[in-house]
Amino acid sequence: MVQKFQSPVRVYKYPFELVMKAYERRFPTCPQMPIVLDCEIIKDECLENGAKRNTSRRCKLAVDAPYIFKKLIGVDFVFFLQHNYLDMTNRTLSIEAVNESFSSRIEIFERCRYYAHPDNSEWTCFDQTATLDIKNFFGFEHSMEKMGMKQYTQTTLKGKEIIEYFINQLEQEGITHVDRWVPPLDAPKSPTADQHHDILLDGDFIARNLGQLSPMQESKLLELRKMLDGVDDLERMPSYQTILRFLSARDWHVSQAYAMLCDSLKWRAEHRIDALLEEYSKPAVVIEHFPGGWHHHDKDGRPIYILRLGHMDVKGLLKSLGMEGLLRLALHICEEGIQKINESAERLDKPVLNWSLLVDLEGLSMRHLWRPGIKALLYITETVERNYPETMGRVLVVRAPRVFPIAWTIVSAFIDEHTRSKFLFYGPDCEHMKDGLAQYIDEEIVPDFLGGPCKTMIHEGGLVPKTLYKMNSLEDHDDETPVASRAASACIAEPPSESKRLSAAHQHDHKNLYKTVELKPGFTHELLIRNTDPKSVLTWDFDVMRNDLHFTLYRVTEELPDKHDSAVSYFDLQDFVEGVNYFREEPTLICRHKESVQGSHVMHHNDSYLMHWFSPSGAQLNVFYEVLSSVNYKGSMTSLQSAFSSNSSATSSCQSR
Repeated sequence: MVQKFQSPVRVYKYPFELVMKAYERRFPTCPQMPIVLDCEIIKDECLENGAKRNTSRRCKLAVDAPYIFKKLIGVDFVFFLQHNYLDMTNRTLSIEAVNESFSSRIEIFERCRYYAHPDNSEWTCFDQTATLDIKNFFGFEHSMEKMGMKQYTQTTLKGKEIIEYFINQLEQEGITHVDRWVPPLDAPKSPTADQHHDILLDGDFIARNLGQLSPMQESKLLELRKMLDGVDDLERMPSYQTILRFLSARDWHVSQAYAMLCDSLKWRAEHRIDALLEEYSKPAVVIEHFPGGWHHHDKDGRPIYILRLGHMDVKGLLKSLGMEGLLRLALHICEEGIQKINESAERLDKPVLNWSLLVDLEGLSMRHLWRPGIKALLYITETVERNYPETMGRVLVVRAPRVFPIAWTIVSAFIDEHTRSKFLFYGPDCEHMKDGLAQYIDEEIVPDFLGGPCKTMIHEGGLVPKTLYKMNSLEDHDDETPVASRAASACIAEPPSESKRLSAAHQHDHKNLYKTVELKPGFTHELLIRNTDPKSVLTWDFDVMRNDLHFTLYRVTEELPDKHDSAVSYFDLQDFVEGVNYFREEPTLICRHKESVQGSHVMHHNDSYLMHWFSPSGAQLNVFYEVLSSVNYKGSMTSLQSAFSSNSSATSSCQSR
């Protein structure tokens, strides 16, 4: 559960410099905030002849919670890390705070900002935002959410009075004015304290190579670059573009970006990634049967990589290359992408920081959801996300067939939310495909297989001859059964023996996608989706265990009452008439014992949609659903109809009913 808080902008009718002097008096403790027991400075540095100051503190806070709660969690206080970025030239102070204690269970991130009023330079503005992401907190998630809301509200209300208190204290000491900062007369025009970083302070370099960065972002980029100077056995200093990508991937948390980047640099050294472009030689099976390759640039100058996934023989490639061989191919593509990004930036003389991926899904079927293939895809996805963050600018998924929601349900759980927002989906009907792609790709380079004029050098793929299979290229318990939704969750619980193991957290997250529901004879189970995004797509995936179920999707045009009894249907709570108050959007399906059911529906209306299951004789239901926003989906989903596969058979089928 994620809660976001935001306070209104507050205005102090005092100059920025005086507010900063009052702010300094809050540390290490202040009487108005007894919860803060101590604040230890762990880093304090001045840059640019005093124009900028970066300060980090480790703050010890008392746990403001009931006694029984403190006993259960076993602590009386927690620690937070606070990072201050003061820019005296631009008259801004940016503050970030993140919890150090219980960081694996709960993430608290707060961002505050003091800045000179845009219309009155003698006043100072303050704004504050925070997010609370409770993953797992000993079963007290709801209680923690309520306490977090209460604590944040109280802190927000106290913030202004604390500054006022210290300004009054300064006034009693005769301090009512603080001069604005000016550079020393003998200060050089460009800082020379650390020649390694002079180029960072050159605005032309930043604009040409990194794009538009705020003063705070520039400061954090400099901070992380300086931290890397202290890394032992660093074979090659990463470029500023690389440092920027890791910072962006960790939402500008310097310490988190530093840890992620150091792990990646160690990984690169251990696996000789820097030599991959020179040393890697594509195996014959890749040259003859891998349906992917580079194809010009998009309208933003990003190199385009095309992958005709629906034409790929996943099983054949995996049995021919093995897990590590397929990963090596993926990493080679990533390294080529970095090289082409740099070449494009140099050619265009403007920032180009990532590449685009065009995925053609024509031909995708249940055979692609084969157990070891899914495991390999998740392993590769995890490795790439960890070591090549923010290198993917946009993903155009075209000609998505009816099994696409199943594949997307499985894979998207392992892609971070920011990366998922870069996906744009186009349906299987290509009537409007050209106009859609033309927003991002020049019409003259739209591939011929999508109806464009440009021929590609990409191989068509096709089946890999079994003569190319390696012995023991996969696990001994090679499973021929395609993965259909819930079965995919089970299969990834045991990662490939040749690879590094998927994290337990990822496995746990994926299993939690599915909710298990027990239905007694004659009972219903209903999920209500209130749609506010016309043309968004509702996708579902459920398994039927023990006896049969009837499934129907309804659209309701009137507000439904709250329901507290699972045995009662929404329609039993008040008078509703089909065709007047509610409509049957999908015909009722009889779903048999051990069937896995997948389907999608375009929600055209700003109404409520009701997923309704009825159990005539009692059953168990494992269900997952997701809504794809209209912003992320471009095109028609008309052929993404309900599909069925049997969990009991050795081979699964996917056919419309």
